[in-house]
Amino acid sequence: MSTDPWGRVDDDGTVYVRTAEGERAVGSWQAGEPEEALAYFHRKYDELAGQVQLLEQRLKGTDLAPAQAEASIAKLREAVADAHAIGDLAALTARLDGLTELVGRRREEVKAAREQARAEARAVKERIVAEAERIADETTHWKSGGERLRQLVEEWKAADRIDRVTEAALWKRLSSARTAFAKRRKQYFAGLDEQREGVRAAKERIVAEAEAIAGSTDWGTTAAIYRELMQQWKTAGRASREAEDELWARFKAAQDQFFQARSAVFAERDASLAANAEVKEELLADAEKILPVTDVRTARGALRHILERWEAAGPVPREQRDRLEGGLRKVDEAVRKAEDAEWKRSNPEARARAQSAVDQLRTSIEQLEKRLVKAQAAGRAKDIKETEEALVARRSWLEEAERTLTEFS
Repeated sequence: MSTDPWGRVDDDGTVYVRTAEGERAVGSWQAGEPEEALAYFHRKYDELAGQVQLLEQRLKGTDLAPAQAEASIAKLREAVADAHAIGDLAALTARLDGLTELVGRRREEVKAAREQARAEARAVKERIVAEAERIADETTHWKSGGERLRQLVEEWKAADRIDRVTEAALWKRLSSARTAFAKRRKQYFAGLDEQREGVRAAKERIVAEAEAIAGSTDWGTTAAIYRELMQQWKTAGRASREAEDELWARFKAAQDQFFQARSAVFAERDASLAANAEVKEELLADAEKILPVTDVRTARGALRHILERWEAAGPVPREQRDRLEGGLRKVDEAVRKAEDAEWKRSNPEARARAQSAVDQLRTSIEQLEKRLVKAQAAGRAKDIKETEEALVARRSWLEEAERTLTEFS
């Protein structure tokens, strides 16, 4: 008969586990030594303990639903009660009791969170209704106001539902606000004809000013004036369709006259900058010869010299500026990346971490090789297989770790 603190193997091969209620038969062992039987049923216990530990981790590290958690606990509790295993089964039951208490607290937290969500949803819908009522009472920007009301309705639909009575009362207020806004907007447009003559006069003044400065050569100031006149046009409102089309044609003609003249002057100016562009084309070609970067220090020095000459070359035509600047920026980024890579390769902390990983894996492989020799000597096929698989994995990891360490050399 063989024993340990949690179980024993009787002379006839019956395996027992010790519990607070007494011994309980968990199996029969006829194929080997009693110690092997105890080891086998201890592994069964370890598997069960692993399931309990995994459930503990899920409960403490995730938002597992209480109902799902309770079902998992009940299943494990039944498995522990009927377990064909040797070990401290009472400890596993106690851990499951602790998880039950945790789930109870989690359930209360979920309930509180649900109530909090309802309170927040009510606050959201009250805020939506209040804003809708303010728009209905105050706004005169009809297009933006109508769009905002549509957005508020979508926000209402997206919000969580609350109790039926409050939901119905708030929805009634929201619907009334939308109706009131639509009524005010209709009244406004009904009286719009009376305002259109004033709008036409205002746009006549805008057009007259635009035509008066169409021949200006003060490019910056005049362009700003045209932007301001355009803003005034947009905010002045709409005249009758016939007047609107005629005034807009005059305004656009004056604006086009000015901007076309400015474009012609700028084009002539860009032509005078062509020589600068030729210099920068050559500098860009020199910069691109730095790539690929093989010597970071030399590359940075060469690029610094090119950048100094680049700044001295002066401005270039607008249509070439982005291409040239972008090309030089790519070279600078490549040099910067090379500098970063060089720094990483020379980083002593990273190298120390890589060396530590290699050392740990080598030690682990040595221990596994010793374990394999013992398992082979004892003829334990399962242990041999598991150890060989672990060795294959760790040797693969070691190759990768050694390649990483080599990069720091």
